[in-house]
Amino acid sequence: MNYQLVMASQSPRRREILRQAGLTFDVRTSGVPEVPIEGETPAGYVRRLARNKAEAVGPQPDEIVLGADTVVVLDQHILEKPHDSADAARMLTMLSGRGHCVITGICLIRDTTIIVDHAETRVHFTQLTEREILRYSQSAEPLDKAGGYAIQGLASKFIDRVEGCYFNVVGLPVALVYQHLKSLGHETS
Repeated sequence: MNYQLVMASQSPRRREILRQAGLTFDVRTSGVPEVPIEGETPAGYVRRLARNKAEAVGPQPDEIVLGADTVVVLDQHILEKPHDSADAARMLTMLSGRGHCVITGICLIRDTTIIVDHAETRVHFTQLTEREILRYSQSAEPLDKAGGYAIQGLASKFIDRVEGCYFNVVGLPVALVYQHLKSLGHETS
């Protein structure tokens, strides 16, 4: 039996990553609130949210549901999506000239089988000028991105190196997802 993949996320970036990898899928969003629990590690937070999203959608008998959540972590401080351009500028100022970690939690559910995992990627920013921060934070790009930047967009010129999965920084560690899909019996090619 081939299982239909269902993505429990409304992220256009995750949809594009899955499409580029040649995976077909449906989308059903869950509306799970993204609020950390006191004392929760960043990896624990994204793993919990990924599972909550997948469980909220819930698979039908012929489906595998994929939930995911991504955060940027600097000095154990979680940087989620900025509230506005001033918040994006604050985040970019913090990231300027430094390395940080991007963590994406994933959860795949098929019938009663639940797989929860995560990927971590180290990203290094060049030193940004105040003008660069202001111009980028006032563009529309950072407002719906964890950490206030899009590595695949205008912010690409600020990144001098990536250690780990590039697609994880965009929003979905596709190789990790693919390995788990195969283990669940999903025919991917």
